[in-house]
Amino acid sequence: MTGPRLRRVGAAVVVPVGLVVLAIVVVLAAGIGQNHVPAFEVFGSLMHHLHIPLGPLPDQVGEDTLWNVRMPRVVLALLVGAALGCAGAVLQGVFANPLAEPGIIGVSSGAAAGASGVILVGGLGVAGYAVAGGAFAGGLVTTAIVYLLSRSAGRTEVITLVLTGIAINAFAGGLIAFFTFRAGPTARDQIVFWQLGSLNRASWDQVFLVVGFVVVGIIASMVIARRMDLLSLGEYSARHLGVDVEALRRVAVVIVAILTAAAVAFCGIILFVGLVVPHLMRLIVGPAHRVLIPASVLAGAIGLVLADLAARTIVDYADLPIGMLTSLVGGPVFLILLRRTRARQGGWT
Repeated sequence: MTGPRLRRVGAAVVVPVGLVVLAIVVVLAAGIGQNHVPAFEVFGSLMHHLHIPLGPLPDQVGEDTLWNVRMPRVVLALLVGAALGCAGAVLQGVFANPLAEPGIIGVSSGAAAGASGVILVGGLGVAGYAVAGGAFAGGLVTTAIVYLLSRSAGRTEVITLVLTGIAINAFAGGLIAFFTFRAGPTARDQIVFWQLGSLNRASWDQVFLVVGFVVVGIIASMVIARRMDLLSLGEYSARHLGVDVEALRRVAVVIVAILTAAAVAFCGIILFVGLVVPHLMRLIVGPAHRVLIPASVLAGAIGLVLADLAARTIVDYADLPIGMLTSLVGGPVFLILLRRTRARQGGWT
């Protein structure tokens, strides 16, 4: 027995509303902090940087705070949240599994192992870009290993992929433990804090490096959205409608790996965004990926900008790990969604 159907919100509503909410959240987040900048001055500064002389400007201290400290952090949070939301929606859609999330194909654990290895080898003076490069490469290599080991007779079965991902994640966890054990006290602290996730070292250089991967990944996701909708009818039906299922899954895994590796390279592990956001958006906009993907992109961006705002403002003069906050909030939210979905469907089949 199923419950009453919810009225779905279309792309014509969810995208404009999402963009407006995101703009408001960005302006508020950029202004809030130890050196408070009023929202209308943040708006005025943004307009003047767009060569639109509208609104008041903050003083020089406020202007420096905005553009040298806050904006790079807010924009990087926006990009990371958008990437993780998009990656989760694509992975859950292409494998028809609501439990699929970027971490299951080894991206996050591989990135952590890569970053930990670079920190161990490089020692105290290792550059942040070297750590990010190690994380990016580790995420991509681990994803490739999971995908290749899960293939059998030219096919990739969902259950095999999930179980292979669990095994490779466990192996990567062992590597991280070994690197942590071998590292000196300072490097050990660096490894631990990298895994907790933080945006406190965000810079415009990092934003410019990440934005290309995120934009390309989102565009590629929209390109395959229609084929993912056909795949939701079942593999047999999708093949008869002209969908090359294996090719679609390969492309989807590559997109997810690039989006997630780029997202975590500079900020560490951030859990639950790729799992919870698509679930939440599916309840609002329905399962059609042409709407679900942009909705997940916007919701992920809004959610992570707010999470980062909380991380740097909940405790005075402290910067909490953002990965800790997303787990503390994401875990209970996912449980609520899980129980609500199970109750509406009358159980799992």
